Amino acid sequence: MSPDLANEPIGVASIWDDILTDADRQVIVNAGYGKTRGLGSSPLLMVIDCQYNYIGADEPVEQQQDRWPAGGGENAWAAVRVVGELLKAAHASGVPVIYTRNVQKRTVRFDSFAGKSTWDHSKTLDDSEGSRIVEEIAPHEGDFVLDKSYASAFYGTPLVNYLVGLGTDTLILAGVSTGGCVRATAVDAVSRGFNVAVVADAVADRIVASHKVALLDMWMKYTDVMDSRSVIDYLEAGRTGEGGTP
Repeated sequence: MSPDLANEPIGVASIWDDILTDADRQVIVNAGYGKTRGLGSSPLLMVIDCQYNYIGADEPVEQQQDRWPAGGGENAWAAVRVVGELLKAAHASGVPVIYTRNVQKRTVRFDSFAGKSTWDHSKTLDDSEGSRIVEEIAPHEGDFVLDKSYASAFYGTPLVNYLVGLGTDTLILAGVSTGGCVRATAVDAVSRGFNVAVVADAVADRIVASHKVALLDMWMKYTDVMDSRSVIDYLEAGRTGEGGTP
């Protein structure tokens, strides 16, 4: 990693380091991309689409596609285990938690994603096994589950109302997929004036290149990108009244 990229977050910059050309690095340095926005004092943890459809089996992604064609495989399960640690910290610190589920109600006729792939989208119907949140990080009493039908958790849902009602100023984003629903939600959150941190080791994508590029893009232009240890420290600091950016 080039020492000139001083704004790159320690511990996560190596995720996208190998896809940058020398010209890319110079562009980032010249424009000062990646400056931190900072976090506020009233966070909420959002766990995005950690359902069996999109997590799949804890195996190499291509080996589990016969059962979970949209599943992220072993990389998604690595993220799930980190999400579990974030949930422990959030619950212990009294930080609200919202899960999202990508589901269709009664019919997939209006599924805007169905035309972009050939796997059986009836698995996304609300009562299907694949639509359930994986048991290992199932919601606790007091957590909220928000159903959505599009990439962004803000589109066609009352999410903004909930966040305003809770006094939330910061969203901590985890889940899947990095280049899809996580990125769409992150951009929409920033566009609505929220501070956002994407937890690099708590997100995953079925395509490695998409994961790297999406994290790089969000770090450059939209959000903070942090490792889970820093986020847990931030959540725990809030419990003791220290708050603010770690």
